[in-house]
Amino acid sequence: MTAPVHYYIWYRVPGDAGLARAAVNAALADVTRATGVAGRLCQRIDDPSTWMEIYEHVHDVRVFDAALAAAVIRHDIGTHIPDGRHVERFIDHP
Repeated sequence: MTAPVHYYIWYRVPGDAGLARAAVNAALADVTRATGVAGRLCQRIDDPSTWMEIYEHVHDVRVFDAALAAAVIRHDIGTHIPDGRHVERFIDHP
């Protein structure tokens, strides 16, 4: 078994934060239903327009990536994040 992967996905939301939050929350819920991995949404303390989704302990990266991509498309996340999402993946240090 490989080490679980932790996802940190950050982006800027320059427009309507309420609409963006509704879309991101819907995507988070879809990912949880599809994979069992419950993500959370954070906001940068010194820049409220910078958000980060955190998903920890992902065991099946292939399934998770597919579910995440489908949720992003389904909820049209790209319309709220014109500069794109920056996805970073980490594992625990051995």
